[in-house]
Amino acid sequence: MRWKMIEVIRYMSAFFIPGLLVLLFTRVTYNRVIGLVLTVSLIAASVYKGYTDTFSLIVIDAFSLTAGFWLAAKMKLPNNHAKVKE
Repeated sequence: MRWKMIEVIRYMSAFFIPGLLVLLFTRVTYNRVIGLVLTVSLIAASVYKGYTDTFSLIVIDAFSLTAGFWLAAKMKLPNNHAKVKE
């Protein structure tokens, strides 16, 4: 029973966390491509260390990355060229 709960947590984390990381890094760097690259590098390190060991987890990570990248494109970033009222 305990192992099934751990698997559910792993799959739910794979579904939400990569997309949220893309949004977070996009917000911090103001560039959605850099946010995506940073998140992919974290997931690649996770796969390398053996934390993401099944193909289904990798597919769910990829889906979440795609959804996060799409949401980052829809997210309104601050306009650096806004006119300042004097």
